[in-house]
Amino acid sequence: MSCYDMAKRMLDLLLLGVVTGLASLPLVLLAVLIKVTSPGPVLYWSDRVGRENRIFRMPKFRTMHVDTPAVATHLLKDPQHCMTPLGPVLRRTSLDELPQLWSILTGDMSFVGPRPALYNQDDLIALRSASGVHRLIPGLTGWAQVNGRDELPIPEKVKLDEEYIRRRSLAFDLRILWLTLLSVLRRAGVSH
Repeated sequence: MSCYDMAKRMLDLLLLGVVTGLASLPLVLLAVLIKVTSPGPVLYWSDRVGRENRIFRMPKFRTMHVDTPAVATHLLKDPQHCMTPLGPVLRRTSLDELPQLWSILTGDMSFVGPRPALYNQDDLIALRSASGVHRLIPGLTGWAQVNGRDELPIPEKVKLDEEYIRRRSLAFDLRILWLTLLSVLRRAGVSH
């Protein structure tokens, strides 16, 4: 493990402690609200592609009905029809992402890195593998996230992921975290 990787992991654990402390009550309240407004589990465990293309299970607050196909939202015929009552609010505010703190704790994810692909996004996985992006730990947010998020075509996401590889540093990660906060507050580029 490189010095950068060790420092990044330490930053992840430090941020994880702070964010978990601040988010504990909202996590519990959201879990209760999801449970009482929609039948099914509170969490949706999604098979995602991690470092070196290993599959891991990533939790999110469930925003879709239980019988919704496991595909990227933009591939659904009518995504709004598939949403739970709280789904649009959770997605618009990115609160559905909070359970991914678990994946950061287990080391499957970092706060900053390329967003983990769905296990069936073969085009994205192939492009990332060809460009070396697959060697990175995926992140809760990343350079592509703050430069267009769900609105970017896959080749553009991969170009931004490659740029992240070239520019990687703790200072750049902190900049991405700041830009993510601004993006979430503005609700920019979120797929509803």
